[in-house]
Amino acid sequence: MKDKTKSILLWVAAVIFTLSLVIYQRSTGPTYPMTGKVEVGLETVKFKLLRTHDTDIDAPVEVKLDDQTVTGQLSYKRFKSYDEWTTVEMERNKEGLIAHFPFLPPAGKIEYNVVLFKDGAAYKLNDEPVILRFKGAVPAAVLAPHIFFMFFSLLFGVRAGLEAIFRRKDTLFQVGVTLLTVIIGGLILGPIVQKFAFGAYWTGWPFGHDLTDNKTAVIFIFWLIAWFRLRKKPEHKTWVVVALVVMIIVYIIPHSVLGSEIDYTKQEQVQTENSQQ
Repeated sequence: MKDKTKSILLWVAAVIFTLSLVIYQRSTGPTYPMTGKVEVGLETVKFKLLRTHDTDIDAPVEVKLDDQTVTGQLSYKRFKSYDEWTTVEMERNKEGLIAHFPFLPPAGKIEYNVVLFKDGAAYKLNDEPVILRFKGAVPAAVLAPHIFFMFFSLLFGVRAGLEAIFRRKDTLFQVGVTLLTVIIGGLILGPIVQKFAFGAYWTGWPFGHDLTDNKTAVIFIFWLIAWFRLRKKPEHKTWVVVALVVMIIVYIIPHSVLGSEIDYTKQEQVQTENSQQ
């Protein structure tokens, strides 16, 4: 096989693998809406329950259906709090039923349940409470380049790994591009996105347990090692494959797992202790 043909095939494989990994991550994790369907009378009701929403705006819970005799209730409370459940009746609009619960500060979470009623029968949309996290709005001028550079860091990382496995000659260049895009997208733009969304530039180790920040740091460290090793001994490409494997493992972990959150039980405990002093 000609060198140019093999290079094109490796790029095609890298693009396909990268897109597959991105789609997988986008469709999993605690921020992706919970979807499903339930039979209510003679109608199949499909629903989508939000799990992330911008703060300063009450979060909507909407169920689209045609049957005018169906009613609904929304029950909610702050996640990790001693709150009692609040239950409100869903209102009817042109497309079905809708209700809202009040917004919380960035990183605040609400857990909620939705139940539909028809002819005295109850239809639960979710067996376990759905958890929604509020976040600050991130400007597109920051979010778009962040996503752009993170996507290309993954693409060039995959391509560098394939380059190393097939023992071709452009590995150092592709590792360098991977490292550069991780620095720009993950270590520069990532904290800015985090600041807009949750009010802090870095909440991973050693300041917190935010898994997204920690994953970015791990990816950077392994690609940095691979880059230094290749510069020292270009023929030794094992670290490139190791860095790629680590990157794939990191991307398999759903996005925003163990993300920033407010623990209202701790806040309430501090307030109680202060009032007793």
